[in-house]
Amino acid sequence: MARSLDGLVLAPVADQAPGQVGTRTRFTYHEEDGEVWAEYAGGDVVRGRLVGTRVGDRLDFRYVQLRTDGSTSSGHCASTVVDLPDGRVRLEETWEWESRQGSGTSVVEEITAHED
Repeated sequence: MARSLDGLVLAPVADQAPGQVGTRTRFTYHEEDGEVWAEYAGGDVVRGRLVGTRVGDRLDFRYVQLRTDGSTSSGHCASTVVDLPDGRVRLEETWEWESRQGSGTSVVEEITAHED
């Protein structure tokens, strides 16, 4: 199993559509006994939260966020945790909005202190 996500900061490797997470968004993950949760903000997202579970290298969680235009949205995401050759962690994600139309895939990777 890939290492724990607890305390890691991850960022998307590419921008999504306007009003969604992007390369300026930072996710701070927590993990304990199969539970995962995170806070995120940056770019078009003022504040976001996610909560879910981890079994092996699979995450399953729901997310909710407040955007800079004052609107809120929520959705579901399933991710695979991948250990990168340089020791960092990547999440390969498949997501779908539940509060509006839209779905897709994204990749977030652990950032180091000098990248933030």
